[in-house]
Amino acid sequence: MTTIPSWRGLPRPATLGLFLFFCAGFADGALVPFFPLWASSEAGIPVGAIGLLFGCYAGGELLPAPLIGGVADRIGRRPVLIASSLGVGAGFLALFFVHGVVATALVLLLTGICESVLHPTILTAIADVTEPSAHPRWFSMARVSSSAGQILGPACGALLALMSLRSVFLAGGTMLVLGGIVMLLALDETISAGRATGDGDEEYEEEEGLSALLPAFRDGRLAKLLLWVVLFEVAGNWIETVIPLYAHDAGTLTPSGVGALFAYAAALTVGLQMLVSRMVEARSALWLTAGAGLATILAFALLAASPAMLALIGAVSLCSIAQMLVGPLVPTAVNALAPQARRASYMAASSVAVDLKDSLGPSIGTALYALAPRLPWIAGIPLVAIASLGLGAAIGRARRPSNESKSNPSARPEAVNPPELPVPWSPNPATE
Repeated sequence: MTTIPSWRGLPRPATLGLFLFFCAGFADGALVPFFPLWASSEAGIPVGAIGLLFGCYAGGELLPAPLIGGVADRIGRRPVLIASSLGVGAGFLALFFVHGVVATALVLLLTGICESVLHPTILTAIADVTEPSAHPRWFSMARVSSSAGQILGPACGALLALMSLRSVFLAGGTMLVLGGIVMLLALDETISAGRATGDGDEEYEEEEGLSALLPAFRDGRLAKLLLWVVLFEVAGNWIETVIPLYAHDAGTLTPSGVGALFAYAAALTVGLQMLVSRMVEARSALWLTAGAGLATILAFALLAASPAMLALIGAVSLCSIAQMLVGPLVPTAVNALAPQARRASYMAASSVAVDLKDSLGPSIGTALYALAPRLPWIAGIPLVAIASLGLGAAIGRARRPSNESKSNPSARPEAVNPPELPVPWSPNPATE
């Protein structure tokens, strides 16, 4: 009989990372659903400029990440996590006071810059203090923590919005400031733990310049992996961005009904992520990505057939399952490719690739929808099929040594004997 492991035996930086993921998920959940209403009704911002403001926030996340994403490799994980969480929290709090397009755009841009290093640095800190074989499970728990926050954030925001729409920003900002304070008081630096077994990485530590800051252009395998990630995530994002229009135009759901639908999707992730991860942990990466692709294709097929309620529920359920299968694989594969001295840089490159879905996904999906309501689902089926197979092959290659590493085993020890993806894990084997 398997007993639930005690949290006392888990690495403190990793558990603090899960807490910070919860705080970030809570803040995002409180911000996104209510921002357009606040902007148009209380901040005096024209409706036509709301999309531009979201672009400022996404731009703040995307543009600086390749250059500053690796700063945690140079100055440490702890100061970056403290500064980024406090910075994002302060940005959300500032939204309570600002008015007008220019001031709001500036606050969102600065907030996005702070957030560009938050998630990849959390993942890097978790990877520093956990065994490679445990990474898939820890990254699954990170998704659960973020999804839990994305359930409670909108629920809390809905209550606060009864008093004032701008008060939801106080809740989101306070939660991330709290996370930053907890990091300040309780988090130990993890970079030394990550480099303890990183013999042979001195050459990476000494590199400077653009090639050290932009790992996707320096490592061809990483660039190919992230290309497939972008294709898969952009197509999958159409579920989230096009369904509100699709359901509203068909008269299936009200705006509040759309919110409830995606709250259900987040709750599904919280309830099933760890179970799904445990059930498929012995499967190959190609098997998992093919399964994720098939689930997404079935979701598109349901939506193409009908905008009825059952089809919508089935589609978001299948999309959630697809993300449960492939979500933990990507940071695990990136970490397997990364030299110890460049972990944060590689994670930042991965974060940029995933965040591109928030800019490319909505623009492409809504453009296809404008041509024909069912076109996103029809066009998405072959794109997801190709992307899922390509992603599985790329993740498989990430686990194998390159030809150069085979001929020179001392150059990249972590590439010669990379961790398997995914493998069984237990934080306390003696209890099982």
